[in-house]
Amino acid sequence: MSHARHSRVVEDLRDRIAHLEGSASKKTLVLPFGVTEIDKRLPGGGLAYGALHEFAGGGSGTVDGAAAALFAAGVAARSKGKVLWCLTRPDLFAPALSQAGLHPDRVIYCEADKEEDVLASMEEGLSFGGLAAVVGELVRLPMTASRRLQLAAEKTGTMGLVVRRWRRQTEAADFGNPTASTTRWRISVLPSEPLPVAGVGRARWLAELMRVKAGECAEFEIGACDAKGGVCLLPKFADRQDQTTWRGSRAS
Repeated sequence: MSHARHSRVVEDLRDRIAHLEGSASKKTLVLPFGVTEIDKRLPGGGLAYGALHEFAGGGSGTVDGAAAALFAAGVAARSKGKVLWCLTRPDLFAPALSQAGLHPDRVIYCEADKEEDVLASMEEGLSFGGLAAVVGELVRLPMTASRRLQLAAEKTGTMGLVVRRWRRQTEAADFGNPTASTTRWRISVLPSEPLPVAGVGRARWLAELMRVKAGECAEFEIGACDAKGGVCLLPKFADRQDQTTWRGSRAS
């Protein structure tokens, strides 16, 4: 076999592998965070459009769960257009989403009786193609369901965001099961930003990138979403022992 023909065969194999891995040669549109340290960990420099992304709280409590929902809201806020938010529990606090940059005028709420209906609504919204993002609150996300949502997102280029919400601790184990999602994030609340005067500073989160296709896992200490959905990278705690003590007392 000639050298030229050998090179063509190798290139053909590379293209086929890239296609099978979902990273075809055409450039994928992404939504960057605008934070270099985070974006460089994501293929293409941001969260991919036409893909499914998962977010969950670091524990089974409502505080971490709310942080995960606000993180997802910040992502949706930085996209352009209407956002479909599918849920079964009518406890979403619209003013909090607005503080994370997602104004109520942009949100279309779809309340369902059961999670199967949430999945169906998400798939319909992703297949529609006229939305900036489709958000769904789910306890469980089976591989088959995640694959259907991923394919629907790929078809139209709409971003799919799944917020995993646990009712009890045992349900959190489902977050470790295989998924077709492009990225998977876990968000935990940290002590708020200290102020030079009495008061509560900007909320802080630990954002763990637990899964990313064609990338490596990482974790970041970030400032919570601002009024435009943006986050910022925080300097490392000056006293790591204080942080460890706080996390230990929180876990107990």
